[in-house]
Order: sequence, then structure tokens, then C-alpha cells
Amino acid sequence: MSDYEDLTSESILSDTREKAKEPSMYKVLMHNDDYTTMEFVVNVLVSIFNKSQRDAEEIMMRIHKEGLAICGIYTYEIAETKVTEVHNLARHNGFPLKSTFEKV
Repeated sequence: MSDYEDLTSESILSDTREKAKEPSMYKVLMHNDDYTTMEFVVNVLVSIFNKSQRDAEEIMMRIHKEGLAICGIYTYEIAETKVTEVHNLARHNGFPLKSTFEKV
């Protein structure tokens, strides 16, 4: 009897489920600076992170008061893309806005 004969569709499915793992998640942070306007930060939160105006204003105030705040939690690739989008938009508009991401 070969090893292949011992495999059933149920055992294969079970093995697949055990191997499938949720992807690691990363929090995207935005940092305070003395040059980027509050209005620009709110616009970034609305346009890149799809926050409502109210949520964006609350996050912006947290960034301003605490030095940084979480803008969202994403998979690695999405977090990396969001950080790049923030930096590109900020540089295009002449701001030194800094965004980073770290594993949750």
C-alpha cells in the first residue's frame, strides 16, 4: 500500500487548514513634526486611510498632543504602501511628514 492510498480528501483538507495561517498585521503610525499643517494631516488621513473627517481630526489631535498615533492596522504590503503614499504626498506638498509601521 503506498502513502498516496492513505490520503483522503478529508485528511488533505485538514492538513491545508492547519498550514494556513493568518498574515501578520502591522500598525501604521504617523509622527508629529513642527512643519506639517494640521489641515494637511487631516487630508492625508481622509485620502490615504479613508478616515471620516471627524475621525481624521481626532487622530490628528492625538498626533499633535502625543507625538504619534496609529492610523490603521494592515498586512505588511498594505502598511508599506500606505507609508510610501504618505511620504510621497507629503514631499510633493513640501512637508516633512513622517509615517512608519511596526508589527502588532
